[in-house]
Amino acid sequence: MNGIRETFAGMPWWVKWVAVPLLALFVFGGVIATVLSVLIGFVFKLLLFIGLVAGLVFVVKKIGGRSKSSSGDW
Repeated sequence: MNGIRETFAGMPWWVKWVAVPLLALFVFGGVIATVLSVLIGFVFKLLLFIGLVAGLVFVVKKIGGRSKSSSGDW
């Protein structure tokens, strides 16, 4: 690890802060895009599920409020 630090210490700033991140994006860009796509898809599906469950609870409470059945009845 110390050898890597020494190697980068002698490099210009643009190599450390521009060239290396661009190379990392070039090499791992597909993996990064896939991971982000999966995460965004998961969050979207989770929010959709929460919204559907909330809507279902709302509808059941609306319908259940109209009928005068006891809470123990199925």
